[in-house]
Amino acid sequence: MPPPPKGKKRVRTAKDKLLDSDLWAAHIESIWKEVDGTYWFRAHWYIIPEETAAGRQPHNLRRELYRTNDFADVEMESVIRHCYVMYPKEFEKARNEGDDVFLCEYEYDIHWHSFKRISEIEDNDVDDDEAEKDGDWNSCEDPDSDVEDERENQSNPLTRPSPAHPLAANSRKGRIFGLQKIGAKKIPEHVRSHKLTEIEKANATLLLATLPKSLPCRTKEMEEITTFIKGAICEDQCLGRYLYIHGVPGTGKTMSVLAVMRNLRCEVDAGSIKPYCFVEINGLKLASPENIYSVIYEALTGHRVGWKKALQSLNERFSNVTERSKEDDRPCVLLIDELDLLVTRNQAVLYNILDWPTKPNSKLIVIGIANTMDLPEKLLPRISSRMGIQRLCFGPYNYRQLQEIILTRLNGVDAFEKPAIEFASRKVAAVSGDARRALEICRRAAELADYRVKKLLSIPNSAAAGKMLVRMADVEAAIQEMFQAPHIQVMRSSSTLSKIFLAAMVYEGHRTGMSETTFDKLAITVSCLCTSNGEKFPGWDMLLKVGCKLGECRILLCEPGVKHKLQKLQLNFPSDDVSFALKDSKELPWLAKYL
Repeated sequence: MPPPPKGKKRVRTAKDKLLDSDLWAAHIESIWKEVDGTYWFRAHWYIIPEETAAGRQPHNLRRELYRTNDFADVEMESVIRHCYVMYPKEFEKARNEGDDVFLCEYEYDIHWHSFKRISEIEDNDVDDDEAEKDGDWNSCEDPDSDVEDERENQSNPLTRPSPAHPLAANSRKGRIFGLQKIGAKKIPEHVRSHKLTEIEKANATLLLATLPKSLPCRTKEMEEITTFIKGAICEDQCLGRYLYIHGVPGTGKTMSVLAVMRNLRCEVDAGSIKPYCFVEINGLKLASPENIYSVIYEALTGHRVGWKKALQSLNERFSNVTERSKEDDRPCVLLIDELDLLVTRNQAVLYNILDWPTKPNSKLIVIGIANTMDLPEKLLPRISSRMGIQRLCFGPYNYRQLQEIILTRLNGVDAFEKPAIEFASRKVAAVSGDARRALEICRRAAELADYRVKKLLSIPNSAAAGKMLVRMADVEAAIQEMFQAPHIQVMRSSSTLSKIFLAAMVYEGHRTGMSETTFDKLAITVSCLCTSNGEKFPGWDMLLKVGCKLGECRILLCEPGVKHKLQKLQLNFPSDDVSFALKDSKELPWLAKYL
């Protein structure tokens, strides 16, 4: 581009103004017409790196934008023109596509000041973009061509949003809908006109993927977590802290912490507590324990580097207070779920993570979640000492708590007989106390009841008399289906040695808190069980054959290759399935105390 003539200022383009914060970019989510004839749209905002808490970093490209989790209602008159926001692969191929092309790889959380790759968000997104009400779809048939022309808009440079129109923009009264949920397919009329029955509503609300509006039976634990976090971030020096949360699976550990974080976010927005950043990591999603350094660094900076460089940068961030920028000076809460998966042979990963909070003014608060109670005692002294004495135990739910959890989910939905819910709660409480299993049983019972009702209604000259509810027989059928599945029948009919082998797997898992073990460790456990209960130990060769047979049946997952003693083993089904299958074994009644 030739330089401008002397004496004349260079005219700034829309791209230059956007990158200088004089304009804004947004994705149009929906468009509608107000009663006064003006058009409005729902904007999903983008920001430039300078507008994040971390500011522009050396790795940021000139045309890079971040998608935010911020939305607003904006008048259509504020739109200047169309622009393109692309993922890295698309952006690489669009070098010659014009001036209004931008790169976006991360979403920026405006509340927690953390970054997350958009590809990961979309992989976990299960929303089917369905209309919330039938009226939304029926009113989408607006023949106005001006509205239809906006269908392909991706994002737009915008002036700062003007105050909402007093007629309807924010009160959302009197709208004429245009395009609602752009890109979604219209649901056929016969599907939209179908009103869900009470049983169908219950089936939907009992799904594990459905987030409950409240989390009952964990008020005390949530108060302790809230007190811990507030005490850590409100200190003058904000010294680092660590909290270890443990409990059997399905007792609400992770959901309780996330519920506390949602409540604290409201307090941050209200200004009652000072801002801090929040990073959530699940050990199951890490390719290797060392990869956690890269994930933490990426969440804090929006930049992907190797784990060695990430470790070096994080050591500097949490150690060198003088070199820390003002944006990096805010406290950071790091939640690590499935903490036991970070245990390595030399335990270096756990040591580094737990050593950061001990640094002066590190301002790092670590919350670790695992299933085993005595994980700190199984680690090296230098690590267990850093885990401290602050621990929180989530005990298994009893049947009354499980019943309350189910009833909370079904609030406003009259689909179950009360004895049916109590029956399901007692059955699950007797085996494991896992709330997820109780919800699954009730959801399956609702499916069976729905099938029964529809089958009855399909019979000519017949009608379902009275109010159709999920009965105790439906719950019992769901339990029989779940606990008498083929894999449970295989366990029940297996040999005596196979049952001891499986019981040792369950016992070893409860003892260590690890989902997998090695053959040599399991053999030692089997030997101890046999010796303690008067059974003859069969020897390593026979035990290896039993393990291979269980692996062929897919009851166990065995590491491929000939590993012999160091071969890794893991149950292919939940441990409570094994407990249910073997606890009533007549030939081995002593197994129950290890299950």
